[in-house]
Amino acid sequence: MATSGSQTKTPSQQIDARIKELGDWRGEMLARIRTIIKQADPDVVEEWKWRGVPVWEHTGIICTGETYKAAVKMTFAKGASLDDPSKLFNSSLDGNTRRAIDFHEGDKINEKALKTLIRAAVALNSAKGKKK
Repeated sequence: MATSGSQTKTPSQQIDARIKELGDWRGEMLARIRTIIKQADPDVVEEWKWRGVPVWEHTGIICTGETYKAAVKMTFAKGASLDDPSKLFNSSLDGNTRRAIDFHEGDKINEKALKTLIRAAVALNSAKGKKK
């Protein structure tokens, strides 16, 4: 008899399971991105939404971590409103709201610039939260 263990797992446990389940460079990349997010914002909240997408929030969605066959996509919910002096955004550039960074196998992460972008997303969320 099968049980639905995903309903009893926390979002963090579900993200752990996804990283393990991938078992390749995508899992390693997702784990690295997750670590950078937590370093940039120790108060970040992990969520598991839309039938299996890791989501990081702080006074609203900061970003998601979707995994595809050829990329790990880090989508910033309000990316179009963020300054990106290091030109990290390389995907979803035509939209009015979101911006994304596609990481491919072997890509290096500019950790300093990514942490700056994450902190800017948190600041934007916090500023919008105060206006209510």
